[in-house]
Amino acid sequence: MTNISAIKSLQSVASSQQSALLKAENVKQQLSGENITDLSGPAFSERLEGALNSVANAQNNAANSVMEYETGKTENLAKVMVDQQISSLGFQMTLNVRNKALSAYKEIMNMPV
Repeated sequence: MTNISAIKSLQSVASSQQSALLKAENVKQQLSGENITDLSGPAFSERLEGALNSVANAQNNAANSVMEYETGKTENLAKVMVDQQISSLGFQMTLNVRNKALSAYKEIMNMPV
């Protein structure tokens, strides 16, 4: 019985490796083609916009949680505190990303041409 389960697990590993190789080959063919702009996925600006919207939603959610707690609609203080921490961490990360981007921009501008 254990030999059969070992064989089945080896077959599943082999099939997953084969599918990974096929995916890698497809990516290689796409990149070697002349039209590289054909890659699927969201653009950088879309990802950035989504991240900023996510942080804004977290801040709005935290503000609503505080308001509901203050008005007595909910008594779950733990949820309020967690929402505030999520909002704070998101804002701090956004601020750090902005600072790094600004630093990189300044460094590029100071490079000799």
